[in-house]
Amino acid sequence: MEEVIVTVLSEVRCHLGEGPAYDVASDTAWWFDILERRLFEARLGKGEAQVHPLPVMASALAYVDDARQLIVAEDGLHVRRVADGHLALHVPIEADNAASRSNDARVHPSGTLWTSTMGRKAQTGAGAIYALHGGVLSRLFGNITIPNAICFSPDGGTGYFSDTHENVLHSVPLDPATGLPVGAPSALYRHHGEGGLDGAVTDAEGLIWCARWGAGCVDAYTPAGERVRTVRVPAKQTSCPVFVGADFGRMLVTSAYEDMDEAARAADPQHGRTFLLDLSARGRPEPRIKLGAI
Repeated sequence: MEEVIVTVLSEVRCHLGEGPAYDVASDTAWWFDILERRLFEARLGKGEAQVHPLPVMASALAYVDDARQLIVAEDGLHVRRVADGHLALHVPIEADNAASRSNDARVHPSGTLWTSTMGRKAQTGAGAIYALHGGVLSRLFGNITIPNAICFSPDGGTGYFSDTHENVLHSVPLDPATGLPVGAPSALYRHHGEGGLDGAVTDAEGLIWCARWGAGCVDAYTPAGERVRTVRVPAKQTSCPVFVGADFGRMLVTSAYEDMDEAARAADPQHGRTFLLDLSARGRPEPRIKLGAI
């Protein structure tokens, strides 16, 4: 396992840290503690960090413009004003299903959002992946237990996602202009061994960087499904990465202490913290979401 320079971005422990995002214009990183209903905001250059309480469990965000974000939450997609945190429900998702909540999400280069749901108790096959394109929400894939690793090739022609329960990373051909599938998903990589395939992001070269929950690392895969790097993270339950910084040369990685008893937390002293890794890799800016009429 490869060792790199790691710093702690936030000492605050997340019950279930997830959904990191980065806005290069303001040099600000964002991430969530899903179970504790918290949104974290950290201005990287200034060392400032604050925690925003939320009225709902939320798991991911994307920028609409400088003044607005879209928040992926347990009851649907909310528009959030950056200035004061005001939330307005934009599109409900599975509002009639109290057993589900949101999970992984990411924006395609076209501005289309892929987002997902799962059972609150990770019920088998209870999750799904949706797309918000042109203001219309559509269901792409169902029968997923823990949807994760949603990310896209730099040219927008391929989408990726995993079911952490099955430990399979899938690829699917996309229309680069819309971010919508033009073919069926296929298995790109089947993981065997320690940990599960969790959140992911692609770099500027098209490598897929996937956090491995339960194994304290982030793996890099080629678009052909070959694992080429494994980088250590100092918390066992690593959950999701995103590239940050003006040159996108560092990686922010979230972690969690969900389902860890006292002995497990003692054996994993950095559990739940949020980290910055110095990598010999370069990311790229996350696209802004196109909402359509609002």
